Amino acid sequence: MNQIDEMNQINQPSMTSRVRTKARHQIHEFDLIRALHKRHSRQSPSVIQGIGDDAAVITSPAGQWTVLTTDLLTEGIHFDLRTATMADIGFRAAAANLSDIAAMGGSPKHLLVALAIPRTGTSRQIHQLYQGMMDACRPHRVGLIGGDTSGSSSGWFLSLTLIGTASPRKALFRSGARSGDFLYVTGTIGDSLAGLKLSNEQPSRTKTQLRNTAALSTKHRQFLIGRHLRPTARIAEGQWLSAHRLATSAIDISDGLSGDLRHICEESHVGAEIHLSALPLSPACRAYAASRKLDPVNLALSGGEDYELLFTVPSRQRSQLERTALTQGFSFTCIGAIHPLRFGIQALSPHGRRHRLANTSYRHFT
Repeated sequence: MNQIDEMNQINQPSMTSRVRTKARHQIHEFDLIRALHKRHSRQSPSVIQGIGDDAAVITSPAGQWTVLTTDLLTEGIHFDLRTATMADIGFRAAAANLSDIAAMGGSPKHLLVALAIPRTGTSRQIHQLYQGMMDACRPHRVGLIGGDTSGSSSGWFLSLTLIGTASPRKALFRSGARSGDFLYVTGTIGDSLAGLKLSNEQPSRTKTQLRNTAALSTKHRQFLIGRHLRPTARIAEGQWLSAHRLATSAIDISDGLSGDLRHICEESHVGAEIHLSALPLSPACRAYAASRKLDPVNLALSGGEDYELLFTVPSRQRSQLERTALTQGFSFTCIGAIHPLRFGIQALSPHGRRHRLANTSYRHFT
């Protein structure tokens, strides 16, 4: 439903329990709707009807493809209130959806949000959550057009649906990679996992822990935690790759490079080789790994939620990509190449040795 409904408890509770829950929330349904409408809806010629009716009504530019994506986040699985603010949680949730649109080469337009609120939730927390979401969406002129709310008996649940558009026959898919293409990635990878690990570290007690903490500068610590809590969706890069027909396939790095590369290979029926020495690692990620005696390459291979783009480029367009990317201020790094399916998925070590690339990415049901 588009109108944000009254917060019914899960499993159809009695009227008495519903009243008790509302009193505990101190949340008033229609006040919440009006406040969200006033703060976050945006006037747009493409929105015929937004918040306040049974469904939203939008128009799409003639001939444009519609791109839709959705993500579900669960407290205790995808976020922890002990290490992230409600605004941070909202920002990351929106960034994940924006990144999906970026990977398709699309333009994000409209947002719908479904939210289940625990009994301890407050209006202040809800508004902080929405503020974080819209902080991520506002630079891309994405407006909130509706959603739904419910009570929750076991923590916060957040589901976002993002609607966008893409030019016909220019949308980027996972299935277009061909043998001989080169593999590229935007930005740096491994930062978000390092930031997550930093956020989850317990207060240092031993001398070793104290030395490790001191070895990492405040600047690097803040950078990594910021990359985890406030990632950047590469919308402009995706649109540029699509508009200039430079990429044959693309995916966003949400689960980790070693796993997301497999999705391209499986959908395109190809193999791949990545050069471990070419992986783009930030100084902060390298410093964190050194301070904890970790291999930064493993952070890059297994770390999800960097929301960088992994894409393939035909060899004949490689020079054009690298030359014109510089003029746009984009950071692209070639990390390998696509091979025939029988090659499998391999990694080339800095010492020139090849080995099968294990999937060390995040898995949702393990």
